[in-house]
Amino acid sequence: MTEKESKRVLTVCPYCGTGCGLYLVVEKGRVVGIEPDGLHPVNEGELCVKGYYGYQHIDNTERLTSPLIKKDGKFVAVHWEEALDFVARQLAKIKQESGPDAIALFASARATNEENYVAQKFARAVIGTNNVDHCARL
Repeated sequence: MTEKESKRVLTVCPYCGTGCGLYLVVEKGRVVGIEPDGLHPVNEGELCVKGYYGYQHIDNTERLTSPLIKKDGKFVAVHWEEALDFVARQLAKIKQESGPDAIALFASARATNEENYVAQKFARAVIGTNNVDHCARL
């Protein structure tokens, strides 16, 4: 494949909230590599191991493509509306039966700062709990 048949797509690394700039190397509609953005002010042309090699999960056949709910002892693919309704009912039930502090929220270093902010705001303002933690406490 010639260089003209591949393209570079500028984006931000999805693995953490740091915001490193990188290019996806795309050939025939598939991501086949990563190149750091040398002009990006956050990473200045450097990437961590996840930034360089984390793209390989994109085409993994074991990736989930829809939400799953356990029915009759087996996980079944459902539409997002059904999954979200199920989660809302379960959270409301736990809150009613055991109080809001029976629920905890664990945020992710792979989410953006804005997404983590919304998650903790949901836990505190909607659920009514301060049981919020984050996996990036290194």
